[in-house]
Amino acid sequence: MLEFNCAATIIGGMPDKDAAVACAGISKHLVDLPAWPQLPLRSNLENMYVQYSQGFPGIVVDGQKLHVDHGTNMDHGMEHLYYDWTENKSNGYVIDKEHASGLHYLASHTSAALPVLKGQITGPISWGLCVTDDSGRGIIYDETLADAVSRFLKLKASWLEHFMRSFSRKTVVFLDEPYLASLGSAFVALPNGQIKEHLSEVLSGIQGIKGIHCCGGTDWSLLLGLPIDVISFDAYNYLDSILSYQQDLLNHLRSGHAIAWGIVPNDEETLKKETPAGLFDRFSDALSHLTRDGLSIRQVVRQSLVTPSCALLSLTHDGVEYTYNLLTELSSRARRKYGS
Repeated sequence: MLEFNCAATIIGGMPDKDAAVACAGISKHLVDLPAWPQLPLRSNLENMYVQYSQGFPGIVVDGQKLHVDHGTNMDHGMEHLYYDWTENKSNGYVIDKEHASGLHYLASHTSAALPVLKGQITGPISWGLCVTDDSGRGIIYDETLADAVSRFLKLKASWLEHFMRSFSRKTVVFLDEPYLASLGSAFVALPNGQIKEHLSEVLSGIQGIKGIHCCGGTDWSLLLGLPIDVISFDAYNYLDSILSYQQDLLNHLRSGHAIAWGIVPNDEETLKKETPAGLFDRFSDALSHLTRDGLSIRQVVRQSLVTPSCALLSLTHDGVEYTYNLLTELSSRARRKYGS
C-alpha cells in the first residue's frame, strides 16, 4: 500500500521569479513531500511546454509557441532519437538550469539527500497538441511525430528522475496533462487507445512513484486504467467529475494506490473566502464518498495527498503563503482526526 498520510505538496507552477525564494517556501512548508518549482514568470524557458522541448528534432521556440521545422536536419534528429529510445539512453535528454532553475537550485543547495522529492513533466498529449507542424496543427496528429513525442518525453522523464535521485532517496513524478480535460471534444480528437499508448510509453520511463495530474473533468476510467501510483485532480472544482467514476477510484485505492486531492483553490478571490475549518469539512465530505466496500476514511487518508487544485501562478505572495497554511493545516487535521 502506498501511504502518504495526507502529506501536502504542490502541482509545480509557482509565481516566484527567484528560485531561492520559491525553494525556501517549499522547504519551510512542504516538509513531508517537497517539490521542485516551475517558474515561468522568471523565464519563458520555464513555460510548461517550452521547459521540456530541449533536444526534440526540428523544434523551434518562438516565445511561448513551439513548432517543428522539417528543414532543420530533422531526419538525422529523428534517427538519433530512435536510437536513444531503442537503447534506453536518456543521458542526452537534459533539462538544464535555464529551463528548470528550481530543480537545479535544490540540487546544488541540498547538503544531505532528501527523503523524498516530487517533480513533474508535461504529458505527451498536452505537449503534442501545443507543438505544431507546418500547417499549425498539433504534432500529436502526425503518427510519426506522435510516436517521437512519447519516446522523447519518456527519455526526458527518465533523465529527470535520475537527476532527482542524485539528491533524493525517493522520487514522485507526475505527468501534467491539462488538455485531457478536453478529451472527447473536437480539440482532442484522438482515440482512447492511442492516448493510453502514448501515456503508457512516457510512464514506462519512470521507475519510482508515478502519477498523472489533470485539472479538469475527463474520462477518469482511462487514466485510472494506466500503470500509475497516484491520480491527481482538482477536487475543489471537479469532485463530481471523478466521483462519477467511483468504482474505478475504489479499485485504484484497493490496489494500494493513492489519490492527490487538489482541494485548495488556486484562485486568489476564492482562496480568500476559505478557512482551515471550512476547507477541512469540505475535504472530509469528499473522503466520505469513498468509504464503502471495506474502505474506511482512515485508510483513504493514509493513501492520500493534499495539493492545490492546480498551479499557483496567478497568486500573490500572500496568496501563496495562505495556500501553504491551508495545505499544512489540512494535513495536520486529517492526521489528528483519523489517526494517521
